[in-house]
Amino acid sequence: MSTSPPPVTPPPPPPAQAGGGGRFAVVLLTVSTVLVGLMAGLFFAFDVSVMPGLAAGDDRTYVTAMRAFNAAIDGNPLFGMAFVLALLVTVGSAVVEFRAGRRTTALWVAVAAAAYLVVLVMTFAVNIPLNNELARGGDVAQMTDFAIVERFKSTWVATNIVRTVLCTAALVALARALVLHGRATR
Repeated sequence: MSTSPPPVTPPPPPPAQAGGGGRFAVVLLTVSTVLVGLMAGLFFAFDVSVMPGLAAGDDRTYVTAMRAFNAAIDGNPLFGMAFVLALLVTVGSAVVEFRAGRRTTALWVAVAAAAYLVVLVMTFAVNIPLNNELARGGDVAQMTDFAIVERFKSTWVATNIVRTVLCTAALVALARALVLHGRATR
């Protein structure tokens, strides 16, 4: 009596291989997380140190310092690149995750992109116009009307707090996406 060995079936491919895009996707997601984290940190630093410190001084110092901060930020291509790339890389990451079949991860990344998009809109609609108004105020030594300082202390500061909260929420969403991506690509 001859017995033949049972047929050998290869194991199914692991889920990570089925979705694809693992290494590129994790690099993109990591870069997105770092960029959004840098922006959240910048806004947070203004909330907890820069703006309260300026508010403790006189109006001329406030205007002079804010003009200097704005000029330093506006003239720094590294800041501009990080500010815009944070959204572009996050959107790109959401697309890559979605195409790889990691829908839940893609959803978290999309939430982060939406929150950061609101930050950009607020920046261009509120903060930059106030910065520009402050810049057009003329020689600070000759200024007599400091009403712009009060708008900064109310509107600009409040908007920056919202930007901090939204960036932090985006950062949390991206951190969650990194965890989900890791689980899906093991």
